[in-house]
Amino acid sequence: MSDSLFTSTTTVKTQLARCKYIASDEISTIVYLAEKLGKPLLTEGPAGVGKTELAKAVAAATGRELIRLQCYEGLDESKALYEWEYSKQLLYTQLLRDKLNDTLGQAASLTEAADKLAREENVFFSMRFLLQRPLLKAILSDQPTVLLIDEIDRADAEFEAFLLEVLSDFQVSVPELGTLVARHRPFVILTSNNTRELSEALKRRCLYLFIDYPDLDAELAVVRLKVPDLNPKLARQAVEFVQRLRGAELRKSPSISETLDWANALVALNAQSLDKSTLEETLSVLLKHEADLSKARRQYVNPPPPRQKPDEFQRFSGN
Repeated sequence: MSDSLFTSTTTVKTQLARCKYIASDEISTIVYLAEKLGKPLLTEGPAGVGKTELAKAVAAATGRELIRLQCYEGLDESKALYEWEYSKQLLYTQLLRDKLNDTLGQAASLTEAADKLAREENVFFSMRFLLQRPLLKAILSDQPTVLLIDEIDRADAEFEAFLLEVLSDFQVSVPELGTLVARHRPFVILTSNNTRELSEALKRRCLYLFIDYPDLDAELAVVRLKVPDLNPKLARQAVEFVQRLRGAELRKSPSISETLDWANALVALNAQSLDKSTLEETLSVLLKHEADLSKARRQYVNPPPPRQKPDEFQRFSGN
C-alpha cells in the first residue's frame, strides 16, 4: 500500500462516510492537510463527540492498522515504548546454561570470561526479547499505520515532553540495539478532553481540530446512519430532546455516543414515542449523575404546573 492516504478533501469525506463517520468540511480539510503536511493531528473537544472514532474511521478507510496508546496518569516511557522481557531472557539463560558453561569454562581468567560473556550479549539483548509497546510498534511496523494517542491530557507533563521528541523524529534510541528509525511515518492523531492545558510546544507541532457537539441536523444524520432501525419521527424527537438537555446547565451533558446508546435502547424497547413513561425509564442512559437526572426530571419529565397570573387567580376566587 502507498503511504498516501487521501487524494482530496472530498475523498476524505467520502471514504469516512463509507466507514459510517460523518465528517464536516472542516474535519475533512484538516485530516487531509495533516496527512499531506506530515503533521500530527490534535483533536480537542468534550468527551464522546467522536474524536477517537475519527482515528478508527481513518484507519478503516485507508486499510491501515490502528495502533492505540491509551494515556493515563503515571504513564511512562517503558509502557509507551518498550520493555525487555526479563522472564524470557531468564528462560533462555537456563536453557542455554550448558552451552554458556562450555564457553566460559574455556576462559583462563575472570577477565577473559567476562569478555567472552560480553561478546554474547547480543544473544540476550536482541529484538526477540524486546516487548514493543504502541509507540515502538508504530515505528517498526512494516506497513504504514494510524497511531492514536488517546486522551493525552490525562498523561503527565513529563510524558508529554518525552512525546515531543518521538513525534519530531520518529526514531527511538535503545541502548542495547542502537537507534531504531521509523520504516513508515505513521499518521498520528492525538485526542484531548481538555482536562488540563496542553503545552504550546505540543500544539505547535500539530494541526489543531476542535470537535464540538453537533447541531440538530448533523446529530440526526449520525443517528440515522448508526441506528437505522429507529423510527425517523422518533429519531428526530430523541435528538431534539438531547439538544435541549445540552442547553441546560448540567454537570455532564450527554455525548453523541450516549445519544446513540439511547437510540439503540429505544429500538430495543420498541418505543413508539417519547412519552412520559419512556423518558422516566430511559433517562439514565443519557445522564450519569443523580443531580443531572433530578434536574432533567423536574424540567422535562415532571415539570411543575405553570403559575397563575394574579388577575386570573382573583377572577377564579371570585374577588
